[in-house]
Amino acid sequence: MRAALERTLAGVAQLTYLPELDADRRRAALAQAHAVLAWSIGEELGEELRELRAGTLLQLLSAGVDHVPFALLPDRVSVASNAGAYAEPMAEHVLALALALAKRLPQNHAALRRGAFDQETPTRAIRGALVGILGFGGIGQASARLFRALGARVFAINRSGRTAERVERIGTLAELDAVLAAADIVVIALPLTRATEGLIGARELALMKPDAIIINVARGAIIDEDALYERLRRTPSFQAGIDAWWQEPRRQGSFATRHPFLELPNVLGSPHNSAMTPGTLEEASRRAAENIARHLRGEEVRNLVDPAEYLRSSGPAGARSSPLARRGP
Repeated sequence: MRAALERTLAGVAQLTYLPELDADRRRAALAQAHAVLAWSIGEELGEELRELRAGTLLQLLSAGVDHVPFALLPDRVSVASNAGAYAEPMAEHVLALALALAKRLPQNHAALRRGAFDQETPTRAIRGALVGILGFGGIGQASARLFRALGARVFAINRSGRTAERVERIGTLAELDAVLAAADIVVIALPLTRATEGLIGARELALMKPDAIIINVARGAIIDEDALYERLRRTPSFQAGIDAWWQEPRRQGSFATRHPFLELPNVLGSPHNSAMTPGTLEEASRRAAENIARHLRGEEVRNLVDPAEYLRSSGPAGARSSPLARRGP
């Protein structure tokens, strides 16, 4: 990751790595920084964020920004996400979950272990299925391309209700009920904001087909945990692929669920690792560094976020490498 940062910012910025500095030098570096690059900013800096000055860009390596403690940021500090940096590997993960559940691979594997050889229960085809994609940024669009290659139709939801991508239909969250009712597969790729926290509850799950598949690679809190468990428990034909959980080690210090999701035969889980393929972090670092370079050159910065849309939160204490960029000569 360091090599990618240094290649991209060569001649543009001087890089300083905070973990290599003592407390006084850290404060001085933060006060001088024109940009700060971080993964989980609340864990890495916390109260030190108050040292930043107006005009500094806080560039995240992560695509999500719901963990940023916006209340600690001085006025006129901009925040940019790394949206789209992990789209391709995450789209592959979405497709893998969808295929495994549509083909009943977890259930059939468990049946074989019990000695049952079930050749009668039908599986589902992706070809001809309607896939509802909630959140049509990089991940949603990359997922749509893979589903279309298998002959699926796509009904997408984004903020504007417009897209240049080839889809069956595009709308805004005002059409959420229609998407949920029509879709054979629902993919959640939305950011966690004030508007999307708890977006999918008991009412919304009840709108979905009894044999629908729901896949969440975004944030656990977008779906009501209790409601999802009850829907899965009471409707065995309904299935879920869960990559993003409600309590995870990076944010809450441990992995836990309120209900035994992983004991259900119609659930397939993964440990929020949908983006973790070789080379992904290097590419994400390069993309983040390119956005910093745009900021330092006075060009338009991509993926700026509006703090008013996001939840104010901070994760548990921790430390990871947080490089800073100061203008080069």
